[in-house]
Amino acid sequence: MRLIQFETHDGDRRVAVSDGANNYLRVVSSTQRIYELAVEATRTGVSLETLVLDRIEDQRVSYEQLLADQLILPPIDHPDPAHCLVTGTGLSHLGSAQARNEMHTKLKGADANLTDSMKMFKLGLDGGKPESGEIGVQPEWFWKGDGSTLVGCGRTLTSPSFAKDGGEEAELAGIYVIGDNGKPYRLGFALANEFSDHVIEKQNYLYLAHSKLRPCSLGPELRLGPLPDSVTGTIRVRRNNQIIWDGEMLSGEENMSHSIANLEHHHFKYRLFCRPGDVHIHFFGAGVISFANDIKTEDGDWFEIEVPEFGRPLQNQLRTEEHNPLVTVRPL
Repeated sequence: MRLIQFETHDGDRRVAVSDGANNYLRVVSSTQRIYELAVEATRTGVSLETLVLDRIEDQRVSYEQLLADQLILPPIDHPDPAHCLVTGTGLSHLGSAQARNEMHTKLKGADANLTDSMKMFKLGLDGGKPESGEIGVQPEWFWKGDGSTLVGCGRTLTSPSFAKDGGEEAELAGIYVIGDNGKPYRLGFALANEFSDHVIEKQNYLYLAHSKLRPCSLGPELRLGPLPDSVTGTIRVRRNNQIIWDGEMLSGEENMSHSIANLEHHHFKYRLFCRPGDVHIHFFGAGVISFANDIKTEDGDWFEIEVPEFGRPLQNQLRTEEHNPLVTVRPL
């Protein structure tokens, strides 16, 4: 089952289910947010899918029209954006067969000759998929922002004027809510563009934290249930209606150096991430990016991520803010 959140032309919010034909959405009655359903599921012990099936209306709305009118919202949010935490992990994917071969060749050298990134990647290869019930090696981790960074399908990803680059990172994200008991519950997974500044990151890896403080996009659909072992799709960058780059998206545990369970453990092991009622969006990492293929994005470019198991493609256009003035702080 795949769920969608959207706005009406009157400014109301609704939740709907994507049907098999993917042309129309079936509305879920008396529901404004998927978050409401998730909280109810944690409190009642009833599955999210069961709650939705009990509330589906006969009313249908045009998916095409909602996309055309840019009314699709991210498939999860929180009434208070400060209680939606957006985080992620990198160096978690194996990439294409060619990239894997190149990576293994580099890893044959002594540890002393490896960069910190390669050492981190090697740690994942060696211990990122522990046996059931065991704890594996911890991954790289980063903070992305709160719910105010989220952008829906069809809407603009805005790069700040001080950015050196605005590039896509096609990923999957896990969607979670924290129950009243302080335990994390996974709703499902969504397509994601973990938009980042790769030029700043490349200048010095200690700039990674700065490079991640950018908006990001989700959706348009939340896929309930477990993640397939292998997820394949296509990533495209369009300019003036022409594809200037495309790549194969590979995700799922078959294409990762860490298990999903291991990544989840090392995020939620921190008590501050187990505050009842909070929403968490956790990016699982990208396997390929256009920046690595010498693509420099420009204002007006479109990013497109298409994976059949996740319904409609995630599409966003890049825009750059005008000049930001110097920020000054006033003493009190």
